Amino acid sequence: MKDHESLPPIAIRRGAGAWLEDHDGKRYLDAISSWWTNLFGHANPHISAAVAAQARQLEHVMLAGFTHEPAVLLAERLCALAPPGLTRCFYADNGSAAIEVALKMSFHYWQNCGQPGKQRFLTLSNAYHGETLGALSVGDVPLYRQVYDPLLLRVLTVPSPDAYERAAGSSPAEHAQRQFALMEAALAQHAHELAAVIVEPLVQCAGGMRMYDPHYLTLLRAACDRHQVHLIADEIAVGFGRTGTLFACEQAAITPDFLCLSKGLTGGYLPLSVVLTGEQVYAAFYDEYRSLRAFLHSHSYTGNPLACAAALATLDIFGREPVLERNRVLAARMAARSAPLADHQHVAELRQCGMILAIETVREKASRTPWPWEERRGLRAHRHALQRGVLLRPLGGVIYCMPPYVLSDAECDLMIEVAAECVEIISAP
Repeated sequence: MKDHESLPPIAIRRGAGAWLEDHDGKRYLDAISSWWTNLFGHANPHISAAVAAQARQLEHVMLAGFTHEPAVLLAERLCALAPPGLTRCFYADNGSAAIEVALKMSFHYWQNCGQPGKQRFLTLSNAYHGETLGALSVGDVPLYRQVYDPLLLRVLTVPSPDAYERAAGSSPAEHAQRQFALMEAALAQHAHELAAVIVEPLVQCAGGMRMYDPHYLTLLRAACDRHQVHLIADEIAVGFGRTGTLFACEQAAITPDFLCLSKGLTGGYLPLSVVLTGEQVYAAFYDEYRSLRAFLHSHSYTGNPLACAAALATLDIFGREPVLERNRVLAARMAARSAPLADHQHVAELRQCGMILAIETVREKASRTPWPWEERRGLRAHRHALQRGVLLRPLGGVIYCMPPYVLSDAECDLMIEVAAECVEIISAP
């Protein structure tokens, strides 16, 4: 909080397209989609109109003993778009809450199915799943969880398939195959006590935009089936086109037991999350009241009509426009413009997955020695980018771009130009 004495919060007055504008009229290109939420630009006319129309009709009603058209339509459309077999939706109101729902539902499923020993969760190193206590428990980024460790669930952790850590000459797929041996061993040893494995498909976003090959997910789905352990896919950050497909799981041709969605779900307008699951899970909770098998979990704003209207409008845009095709063109431009940075003496890796571009800067390239975290070099880059009218928010020494899908060629070029300047800023003595 003391940082704000020298870098006060910027009061934003309005937004339009990929731009934010403060009260002094200074504009900022939102190169991180306001924490990865905004897909089709600020104050998007179609989404804004849908929310306004819904506000004139029904702003909210509890989703307990009541329902409403936007929640029903959204559930139907999500199930039609999701990987095959995901036919049921459970609404919550933010990403962390979706993770809590998936963890509780998996645990409770095994209780209802007569396997009460399956109470633990298996996660990947460097994972991030949110900041409520359950979500923190299955995360592995010390910055967020370390101080709260005494409060957290005791989970099992295996090394990530992060391709940045692969041996020289090894492909990301080969590295994924090798790393999966550790996951397989953990599943074989602990399946009797495991409720679920939870992963961020393809990209560990808050963990430094570390990326891995889809082959790992293919292997994981098969292993979870063999060992009778649920698979939770946290697509809160990577869903809705971020990785090049509508859902990241599509690239491995798998269906998780639980799919967690939020952020881009409403196009960046309003808090909403959903957990999709299948008929087998649904059936485990379906019974007479006296059985006490029901899943008792609720939030006051679950399935809020305004948020559902924003989500439906967002899906409208995916339905009527070639969003993914346009994104491929934009992603290719991002790759081409940033390519020279791979040769920089302080860039250990330049990596990209769809609309996520990451530049891993290091103190020493050959050994990949990171910058000392105490030097806060990423903050230098953030401040420089703001001066240049671009919102970039590095994760330590990792400069990343995750822009809205409405970027023009000129805006894309400005974003990469400033990101390149930030490499120099971070690397300066």
